[in-house]
Amino acid sequence: EIFAMLGPNGAGKTTTIRMILDILKPDTGRIEVFGAPINDRAKERIGYMPEERGLYRNVLVFDVLVYLGQLKGMSRADVRARALDLLEHADLAANVKSKVSELSKGMQQKLQFVTTVLHEPSLIILDEPFSGLDPVNANLIKEEIYSLAQKGCTIIFSTHRMEQVEEICDKIV
Repeated sequence: EIFAMLGPNGAGKTTTIRMILDILKPDTGRIEVFGAPINDRAKERIGYMPEERGLYRNVLVFDVLVYLGQLKGMSRADVRARALDLLEHADLAANVKSKVSELSKGMQQKLQFVTTVLHEPSLIILDEPFSGLDPVNANLIKEEIYSLAQKGCTIIFSTHRMEQVEEICDKIV
């Protein structure tokens, strides 16, 4: 399913995501992911794209993918095979040897999406995934979201834009 967290800026969407990911601890209650409290094994099955870009700016695109893929347990060969395919789909294949800082903001956003799905997570959490994207690239990301959902991924994304929710999502909160 594709699930949206809808609310205005400051409503707590990002804070909730950070609690799901165990970055922040809730004051009360508990959060379960995959039927149990969050643990390292569960974290490996999650792909997270924060609203703020978190890529290493002075590193080559491919090297960023290798580093982040290896953090999720992928071999360099697996990263290479998967990354080249994802970069092609994101129209970034020509930039594989560029530094992240040389990419436009929209291209960096697409690269951030690629790093999020690189390790083929079961749960993908996207915090404002369309911010900074022009309509063509927003549509590209939308199509990838649909494709991932059809392959069995659960996708949660936060937004303050109702039209995105109505167009894309199966459920909202």
